[in-house]
Amino acid sequence: MDGRDFPHRIREGVLRIYRLFDVADEIDLARAEALAAGPSARRRWEGVHSSGAIEIPHPPLHIDLGRRTAPLASGPREAAASLHLFDYGVMSVLYKVPISPGTSFEELLPLAEELNVLPTPALDAAARAEAEEQGRALGPSLVRPHRWEGLETFHVFLVQSFDEAVPAAEVMARAPIARLLLGETSLTPLSAAEEADVLKHRFSYLADDLAVVDWNSAFLYEPSGVADIPDLLEFATAHLLELRYYDALLDRELQGIYAEMQAGRGPQRLFTRRYANLQRRTASLLLELSEMIERLENGVKIVGDFYLARVYQAAVRRFRLPAWQEDVLRKQRLLADVHRLLDEATGVRRAELLEVTIILLILWEILWALLRH
Repeated sequence: MDGRDFPHRIREGVLRIYRLFDVADEIDLARAEALAAGPSARRRWEGVHSSGAIEIPHPPLHIDLGRRTAPLASGPREAAASLHLFDYGVMSVLYKVPISPGTSFEELLPLAEELNVLPTPALDAAARAEAEEQGRALGPSLVRPHRWEGLETFHVFLVQSFDEAVPAAEVMARAPIARLLLGETSLTPLSAAEEADVLKHRFSYLADDLAVVDWNSAFLYEPSGVADIPDLLEFATAHLLELRYYDALLDRELQGIYAEMQAGRGPQRLFTRRYANLQRRTASLLLELSEMIERLENGVKIVGDFYLARVYQAAVRRFRLPAWQEDVLRKQRLLADVHRLLDEATGVRRAELLEVTIILLILWEILWALLRH
């Protein structure tokens, strides 16, 4: 769609920029709340849109960070910043950048390209520094902290009002939403198939609201300004980050375990404790994986087919969370097989050691008998 077909300009809106980091195996949210220097709150979904369809057993902790400058490539932007902590070890840094009144969709496209298509090293570094600084302040609440170079990004273009009342159907039909979510600034129109693929995950609760979810960004037309949908999308992004972290961790651990098993072959390793140590290592990792998967599966519970539940499930599909989880589970099964092989190898080593001990005892008895006579 050509953005010139949509004549309205944004009166009130905000760009929500998320940068998420995996910082620990777990975060004690109650302790973090007690340690937090700024205002904090535990977010719960109790609005009309949720209708009891979503339960969050352990709501994330939101900590207000005050005013910050978001270092964008197009120039620094003043923003309200906050830190969101998830109990499974994820920190999310959120910058809320106001959209200037009178901005058109076409004028937003270069910013969308900057965030969704081009690298953002300065912004990523600033957000990571923020997370690390807060991590040091909240250190006692972090369980087995670690530093991982990976991160997840997400962006939400939230419009509360246009220069006049516009129904959601008109926004959907005439505004260049697909180009905005893709960060596409080319004058050549998108193909019908690509546009349809982006716009198929769209939802409306009332006639004047609209949510369109893509894999790395979302567009919301929400006159109330309620942040239920952005918060749920952040939840799904945190879930994705955790799965990516454990996918990379399993790759490293499996490669290291295979290398140690290869190095441990040969008769000279008869009395080594290498296999026993590897066995404990794999058992510990299997336990950690089981706890992680249980936390993720219980992080958001869908108990009804209501509006927010449908939006969240669409985000789960769009982010390919089932595929990522299956990949982690497949590697977990490989690790379980390795653990079983190590258990068998340890049993063989023990049996060999027992046989050698018995032979040595028999030889000692023979030698003792000869020495006595």
